[in-house]
Amino acid sequence: MKHGICLQSIVAIREKPSEKSEMTNQMLFGDLFFVNEILGEWYLINTVDDSYFGWVNSLQLHLFSEEEFRKYTADDRVYSLTDSALSTSFDKTISFRFTLGSRLPFYENESFKIGDKLYNYKGKFIEKKSDIKLIDISKKYLGSPYLWGGRSIFGIDCSGLVQMSFKLKGKFLPRDASMQVKLGKTINFIEEAQEEDLAFFENEEGKITHVGILLDNKRVIHASGEVKIDDIDHNGIFNKSQNKYTHKLRIIKRIE
Repeated sequence: MKHGICLQSIVAIREKPSEKSEMTNQMLFGDLFFVNEILGEWYLINTVDDSYFGWVNSLQLHLFSEEEFRKYTADDRVYSLTDSALSTSFDKTISFRFTLGSRLPFYENESFKIGDKLYNYKGKFIEKKSDIKLIDISKKYLGSPYLWGGRSIFGIDCSGLVQMSFKLKGKFLPRDASMQVKLGKTINFIEEAQEEDLAFFENEEGKITHVGILLDNKRVIHASGEVKIDDIDHNGIFNKSQNKYTHKLRIIKRIE
């Protein structure tokens, strides 16, 4: 089996092996993957962190040996907290651009390593021992436009916001809201909800179609049009600017 890493700032993962196919997910710089199938210039990949399958053009992928892959998977997770960064190798021959939430392999002393080259990085970062709150991470995405399948500040969807916020705190959640809702402990009443609880919302057919992170039992941060904070009660999300409920609350879950 082939293995690899994403070395571009953002790479589209598509439903089918075509540039015209719908984007269902994204990889960010530093994300690892397995290759499950090859069809011409298209690779069917499986992302390491969330086991999400999709097609990526091989020109956007970097493959390496199984031995190297094991080293990357064993490395402690360190992520960029800078909106946009440019890092150049110490020998000034290669540069990488990446964004908030990108993984910095083998990070140490304001540098990270790809292959045998060291790259400078003097921006903000988060690691396992960091004390930054999950809610503060999610707020870094405020104002980011909604994008189906997106996982970056330049475009993100509701479940992508939840997944990235938890990922940067060391918890790996599934990609889609319909899978995230299966996790955690059910909170029966919104009055009992706490910061970081997840609120799930249903459509007219009763299917889970939306998710947000509770700031408390009266406010939720979510991606709908853009990442924003709205009021919430036992009925659902109430948008003040529209003066109406926009999402019907189905269930609240606590991820422990």
